[in-house]
Amino acid sequence: MSGRSGDVAGSTGRDPQAPRVVVQVALDFVDLPRAVEVAREAVAGGVDWVEAGTPLIKAEGLNAVRELQAAFPDKLIFADLKTMDAGRIEVEYAAKAGAGLVGVLGAASESTIKECIEAAHNYGCKLIVDMIEVADPVARARQAEAWGADYVGIHTAIDQQMRGEAPFATLRAVAEAVSIPVSAAGGINSETAAAAVAAGAAVVVVGGAIIKATDATAAAAEIRRAVDEGVAIATTLYKRAGQDDIRGVLEQVSTANISDAWHRQPSLHGIKPLLPGSHMCGPAVTVRTYPGDWAKPVEAIDECRPGDVLVIDAFNSYPAIWGELATHSAKVKGLAGLVVWGAIRDTPEIARIGFPAFSSLVSANAGEPKGFGEINVPVSIAGQTVEPGDWVVGDDDGVIVLPRAQAVELANRAMDVLEKENRLRGEIDAGKTLAEVAYLQKWEKAR
Repeated sequence: MSGRSGDVAGSTGRDPQAPRVVVQVALDFVDLPRAVEVAREAVAGGVDWVEAGTPLIKAEGLNAVRELQAAFPDKLIFADLKTMDAGRIEVEYAAKAGAGLVGVLGAASESTIKECIEAAHNYGCKLIVDMIEVADPVARARQAEAWGADYVGIHTAIDQQMRGEAPFATLRAVAEAVSIPVSAAGGINSETAAAAVAAGAAVVVVGGAIIKATDATAAAAEIRRAVDEGVAIATTLYKRAGQDDIRGVLEQVSTANISDAWHRQPSLHGIKPLLPGSHMCGPAVTVRTYPGDWAKPVEAIDECRPGDVLVIDAFNSYPAIWGELATHSAKVKGLAGLVVWGAIRDTPEIARIGFPAFSSLVSANAGEPKGFGEINVPVSIAGQTVEPGDWVVGDDDGVIVLPRAQAVELANRAMDVLEKENRLRGEIDAGKTLAEVAYLQKWEKAR
């Protein structure tokens, strides 16, 4: 690796006689000062290689590579260019900026990959072929090895991670098919780093589990220990949920986190919590009823499963269609909460029960049970459609609805927002201002 530390010779790192598995930190920032600061913490925690992530290079250019090489002259700097064309010139200038390893996409043409390999060897760096979005990664990895690539990378894209996908099955297949070292990237954390090594990774690439940590040194040391000792170290952060554990993620995030993750998606305007400090999440059981008719809302309790959220469209009108006895019944049934586009009553009793109830109106008088309406049909709440099975999250900021088909991805993106905020909060605690940690002047819209 041009004399830089961190060379690996085997593809798995599982042989006790093989060189130590490399831990690489992926600096997927858009601000160079933060990238260098976090890299210093990560290096102190034991990482071997430092990656100038694609967002960082796009935001700061190859100067990011140059700055990192100057800051860490004894560490290999990886320029994650994700080259798709014009390979020779991109590899040349990355190498001249100080990169010891440069990346080209496996989806690029054969001629581009070969040009990158030749340029890397000509300019004294090494070349990794990234299998992100390659249809047949095993076949392409074999070709890359035959063409002279130094590494292949198995990489689960961030947008795939948000849907709960992981790289390990593909990693194992590729590691068994080639003799050059294999790198693994994509949502790896302290719980899964050892599994990456067991599946064949010679290089374990970690992004968020280090760079979003309040203390990146401690986080890097934890990853290093997981890799070296082959142990899974439990964490509540830096992992992505699937359909079966979406509730665990939504219980940790706020409606504000979800809105930020969803391009500022609005909450259900006009819906407010009855009890300060309430937090609820669960799949929706929907009801459409007529003003004052509380028959279908009460009958819908019997249709709910524990953990469901009852969402009632009462046309944002009086009188009340929900009260203390309905709440007591819902609580006993195990419902997670209630949303009413209309009026509720008995609010002191509901507060004493401690049931998360959200409504647009409060009224002392109730209507009559006439039996009009429908259960588990699409309803319109504050101008937004809620379908049965959509995930509903509520807290002091209001209620937000995640369409069932997008719920896993949106929950994971909301967790990503929370994790990034944790890092910023730590920087503020260390003495910086919010304007400084957000780099506001740099990113203001050009006039």
